[in-house]
Amino acid sequence: MITSKLTSKAQTTIPQSVRAALHLKEGDEIAYHIEKDRVVLTRATTEAIEDPFGTFSEWHSDADRQAYAGL
Repeated sequence: MITSKLTSKAQTTIPQSVRAALHLKEGDEIAYHIEKDRVVLTRATTEAIEDPFGTFSEWHSDADRQAYAGL
């Protein structure tokens, strides 16, 4: 298991082996997905950044995507 410590400013260093596995480099964004008592860390895709509704989970259903698809 790979671990890292949390600082007093709620910051941590992503271990080199994790950065290598995700092909992360300086400036890359990281996505977090919460699954019950676990968090899955992945490299963020550019698609999520370009989606103006991506940060609003209350507008993230299939019905909403269809309703706003033409905007």
